Amino acid sequence: MKSIQQRLNLGLVTSLLIAGILLVQTALWLVDNGLRRYFEATLQQEATLLLTTLTRNGENIEPDINRQPIHYRRPFSGQYFQMDIEGQQWRSRSLWDGTLPATTTNSGLLATLHGGPQAQELLIFIGHYEKFRKPITITVARDYTPILQHFNKVKIIAAAFGVLALIIILLIQRWIVRKALSPLEKIRQQIAQLHAGERSTLDTDVPEELLPLATQINNLLHHTEKTLERSRHAIGNLSHALKTPLAVIFSLLHRPEIQAHPQLAEKLTAQANAIQQRVQQELSRARFSGTALPGAQFDCEKELPDLFSTLALIHNNTLTMRWATDAHLRLPWDREDMLELLGNILDNACKWANSTVALDIRKRDGVFYVQLDDDGPGIDSESRSQVLQRGTRLDENTDGHGLGLDIVRKLIEGCQGTLSLDESPLGGLRVEIALPINRHLLSH
Repeated sequence: MKSIQQRLNLGLVTSLLIAGILLVQTALWLVDNGLRRYFEATLQQEATLLLTTLTRNGENIEPDINRQPIHYRRPFSGQYFQMDIEGQQWRSRSLWDGTLPATTTNSGLLATLHGGPQAQELLIFIGHYEKFRKPITITVARDYTPILQHFNKVKIIAAAFGVLALIIILLIQRWIVRKALSPLEKIRQQIAQLHAGERSTLDTDVPEELLPLATQINNLLHHTEKTLERSRHAIGNLSHALKTPLAVIFSLLHRPEIQAHPQLAEKLTAQANAIQQRVQQELSRARFSGTALPGAQFDCEKELPDLFSTLALIHNNTLTMRWATDAHLRLPWDREDMLELLGNILDNACKWANSTVALDIRKRDGVFYVQLDDDGPGIDSESRSQVLQRGTRLDENTDGHGLGLDIVRKLIEGCQGTLSLDESPLGGLRVEIALPINRHLLSH
């Protein structure tokens, strides 16, 4: 369970259920105990009253039925008594032909007897007395079944009200939790906006518990941006610093004294080219940094019109140049990198197109697809394979289709994408680029 709200809801439901069950059971126990104490006092009074109904008839002692309360004369009335006097036993008419089962309850204590008359549950009080110098035991019982049935009804009602109260409390608690967690949701949305390039920092107008988090993220973003800028500037400066010595070295390699030793000249030229290529690779690696910093991404709807306007000025204004993208589409890579990538392939398409250049950018299943078509002469299938090989530049051939793939290829590799060439429905060349999203950085 990953949701904080779900954890809080589960904890609340568990706590309320435990507290509710304990509360109801405790309340019912207290009421039951109070009623038992009340009936104990009542039954004790009944036993004392029955004791006064005993009269002496010669040597025998027997109860005066006419002096007994009327509920003892009605069959199965729910109130019963039984008297034991020196082996003789008298029972109330309410017991009919039944007897009260023997019990071991001591005098003065209340007991519950299951299975009384008509399966009634009885509360029994046993009193030991002495009258006319003879020991007398009086057992008084009262039907407790209606009370127990009422308790069961109370339990059902309490359960119904408990469920209703639980639902209401859960709804209130859900609202409170959502309200309390709304700053976290706001932070999550802002982080998603960071990844989408819609903002460059997080708001610091947040609760004090979240302020350190927002501040640290902003500091990290600022530090990352400055570090990347310093890295790019440092490598750019290094590249420019090496250009002049390399130019001097290439110039010296053409001097007669060096050319007089062809093997030496060839080895020196190879090493100088290796140095130059290595510098270009490192410069490209720093320049084509992959995922852009927040706020520096390529907004297609904002950038493409200006890019197409610039190309229209450079090339033949009679060209029909159109583009299409998903609404509000942003490419989550550095703006300058994307301008360079799209600018290169569009520039070459415009060079060779007869009348039409069409660009289409879409996002499907976590991948950005760039598709560029023109109606120029195109490239035959054999030459397409050659173009895609590292180090090949057909734009240097007068009879080829110029693509300037070196920079484009490095940009695509930096984004971990793929490049393919095919025949365009317009009759020229179709350039297809697939750029997968870095899910770790962009997931939200």
